[in-house]
Amino acid sequence: MTYPRIVGIAGSFRRPSKTRSLVEAIGAEVGRATPIDFVVHDLVEIGQGLGAAFSRTQLTPDAARVLRDIETADALIVGTPVFKGSYTGLFKHLFDLVDPDALRDVPVLLTATGGGLRHALVVEHHLRPLFGFFEAFTIPTAVYASESNFIDGTLVDSAVRARASAAAAQLASVLGQRAVQAPSATPVRLAAAR
Repeated sequence: MTYPRIVGIAGSFRRPSKTRSLVEAIGAEVGRATPIDFVVHDLVEIGQGLGAAFSRTQLTPDAARVLRDIETADALIVGTPVFKGSYTGLFKHLFDLVDPDALRDVPVLLTATGGGLRHALVVEHHLRPLFGFFEAFTIPTAVYASESNFIDGTLVDSAVRARASAAAAQLASVLGQRAVQAPSATPVRLAAAR
């Protein structure tokens, strides 16, 4: 049996990463609700191969693989650290290289991390419009976590964890609905009208 393939993108430049921790925590929540195939990529893995590329043809093999994973995913969980009120430039550059039609109707769960609450609206003012361009299906609940919501890189704030669980449940529900609506292997025959 093939499970929905969820690709997590953590737009972080370092490890350990709170952004990656948040993306992984939400992916784990989705996995508790429904069977999935989940992989996470972060920019620290592909930064140089991505940043030096002006086009898809100039990507390193690792960066090209991440781009292919994004474009062929059944769903995405994306996260970015917030710098000066927005996502990082390299995060945006990655999505600038995504085919404009590749994410149409793909469920995308939006997350971000930042130093404080004043960055919380980045998910609504920057991430949601970005994925609106792609005509992706953004999950209604987005998750923002600030520095104080983590201890030793682990999300511990109960309110943020509850929001992450709610968002994960919404994504799992969408994946479940799509699995039910997927065409069956056996064609359905309609009875002839009498």
